[in-house]
Amino acid sequence: MKALQQIPRNALVWIIISMFTLVLPHIERIPPWVLAVYCVAALWRIMVYRGRWSFPRWPVKLGLIFAGFAGILLSFSTLVGLEPTVALLLTAFALKLLESAERKDAYVLLFLGYFVILTEFLFSQDLFIVLLSLLNVVIVTTGLVALHRPGDNRFRMRPMKQATLMVAQAAPLMLVLFFLFPRIGPLWTVPIKSQQARTGMSEFMSPGDVSRLSRSGEVAFRVEFNGDIPARSQLYWRGLVMSRLQQGTWSALSFYEAPASERRQTEPERTGEPLRYSVILEPTQQRWLYALRYARSTDSGIMSSSDFRLFRPIVIEDDYLYQVRSWPEAAIETNLSAWRRKTELSLPATDNPRARALAEQFVEESSTPAEVVERVLRHFNAQPFVYTLQPPLLPERDAMDAFLFDTRRGFCEHYASSFVIMMRAAGIPARVVAGYQGGEVNPLNRTVIVHQFDAHAWAEVWFEGEGWVRVDPTAAVAPERIELGLEEALAEEGSFLADSPLSPLRYRNIDIINTLRLRYDALTYRWQAWVVGFDQDRQFSLLQDFFGEFTARKFAAVLLGSWALVLIPVGLGLLLRRRTHELSKLDKHYLAFCRKLGKMGIERDFGETPQEFASRAQQALPRLAASIADITKRYNALAYAPPGANETELRDFIRTVRTIH
Repeated sequence: MKALQQIPRNALVWIIISMFTLVLPHIERIPPWVLAVYCVAALWRIMVYRGRWSFPRWPVKLGLIFAGFAGILLSFSTLVGLEPTVALLLTAFALKLLESAERKDAYVLLFLGYFVILTEFLFSQDLFIVLLSLLNVVIVTTGLVALHRPGDNRFRMRPMKQATLMVAQAAPLMLVLFFLFPRIGPLWTVPIKSQQARTGMSEFMSPGDVSRLSRSGEVAFRVEFNGDIPARSQLYWRGLVMSRLQQGTWSALSFYEAPASERRQTEPERTGEPLRYSVILEPTQQRWLYALRYARSTDSGIMSSSDFRLFRPIVIEDDYLYQVRSWPEAAIETNLSAWRRKTELSLPATDNPRARALAEQFVEESSTPAEVVERVLRHFNAQPFVYTLQPPLLPERDAMDAFLFDTRRGFCEHYASSFVIMMRAAGIPARVVAGYQGGEVNPLNRTVIVHQFDAHAWAEVWFEGEGWVRVDPTAAVAPERIELGLEEALAEEGSFLADSPLSPLRYRNIDIINTLRLRYDALTYRWQAWVVGFDQDRQFSLLQDFFGEFTARKFAAVLLGSWALVLIPVGLGLLLRRRTHELSKLDKHYLAFCRKLGKMGIERDFGETPQEFASRAQQALPRLAASIADITKRYNALAYAPPGANETELRDFIRTVRTIH
């Protein structure tokens, strides 16, 4: 193989570095053996470069390909889906290194590297991921720059400087395209992420589900209010309304499970100014949205169900920004239809007999439904019930009987579920509501950060003339959970984020850690609001603010004009840079040799070749004829040798030039 066709050592090093930085963002979602493939491929290629091993032959390559497919199939149980597809791409990316013998193979590998960078945005568009991807672009471009320097057999950082400059030159054009290029829908769709990627509330709830979710410190969503932030005790973020109880599990009714006459809501009377706020929801792989009581949104694509919750027809796979108005005091559904009443009173025929008997006792001792509710809450408060994140396991049958009369230790879903069962047994329409309660106020930007550990379940009870009223039985047992949050409620138990010892939330009492965490969260919110949330509607509104009525002709003029403003300075800079060619060490010392002869009266003519100049100088300076001939011969040899191929000869040439006097 010719030297010019070989991959330079410096380029090979940068290619191997880029391989590991590209796989870094995917480590959590790929099987461990994929990372082992990367290590083996890098070691094998290094040994090939050093001449100790040889490139794998085609039977070995074929075996590696089948092993990769088999490994993905065993790890994910399927080859269809986003995660197995990306894992397969990463495996092929590593194996491609084992057959990259020539520079043309390295080009394919590096261009594939740019595509691998894009795959990370299928999973996350977080600010940290964007910065890491930008670094990966620089590293892959560094490998591309080093590939254009044949014969460079030493590891150098100089190609990275040039690659960084190239990416910086592309940044203005990137900004122009971001603001001006039309937001169009994708030309294709990608397979949905696996079920393991789902976060947040599930559409089913049984004892223990919410407590497991509350062990996570991940962010569920962020909220920014247009005015004052309501008190923490008023921040009940409704997500799911669960009206159906089957085999101890609560579930929500889908939009089409309600009769056609029930799908269109009767709008309640709105009194006072609404709460206005914007929500940025993390990807959930679900359809429902979170908002305060009686919420409405004018954003396109957001619908409202018959039980007054917000949802989207399509799954939320990326950060989603939406605007909401809420009237927390509005009386919802003051007239209950026969279908709704039957739905919100239904109970399995024979389950939890002791809870039913207790409810019937409270009915006999009360004169109104409100008194029944009050008696149940007093019962929770007076009896030795314990609010805990580590509730004992309950039997599959009559689970709420076991909770109410035996264990008396539970989390919010235990109290909400048992309360609603007793309400229905008492003939009072009731349902479970699942969502989040509270949130952490970031003092730097006044946003409310709602974490997964803020997950909560409560109840809604229907009263004649009042409609649906929120009742939180957890507040009767652990009022500090509602007023102060989960961390304070579990302070004695010490179970807050027990499964996440490295979470910064566990060290909020350390000022520097808490300040850095809040600053990063404020920066993340701005990134999500300004960049991730910059959709087609916001783009059109921005362009209208700047240019008024926006026609197709005006758009084309603005787009081309902005490109010219960006590209003309870059082009001029490149042209000016070409005029000042940087001399190599060889040329610098040869010109120094020419200047020395010039001081002796032998000036080199413009356009005169080194050999012609040497012949004339030898005749004029016979005592230096041998040195002049030797220096000229060495210069010609080094000038036409591959760059960096003769470092020793170059050093000898420089020493010889310095000896001429």
